[in-house]
Amino acid sequence: MAKKKRILTATLSDGYVKTIGPTAAPFTHYWRIVAHLGGGKTEVFWGHAKSLREATGKKAATADAAKQRGWERYDFEIVELVETPG
Repeated sequence: MAKKKRILTATLSDGYVKTIGPTAAPFTHYWRIVAHLGGGKTEVFWGHAKSLREATGKKAATADAAKQRGWERYDFEIVELVETPG
């Protein structure tokens, strides 16, 4: 029997809303990195994870990436995904 497909929504602190799906994957959290490159430029990286622990693990890797790539600074945010009616 096929797994039920879900629509997942993440709402970030700045009001940005990301919709994922339909998916049968067991995602629970969404993460986003906004890298400040200098000169007013930014680059955004994002993804979803199957647990808070998995999403939090991205934060340590982000600190290393910031040093390697010379980012002025970065903002890292994790939010819980909410299933929405589809």
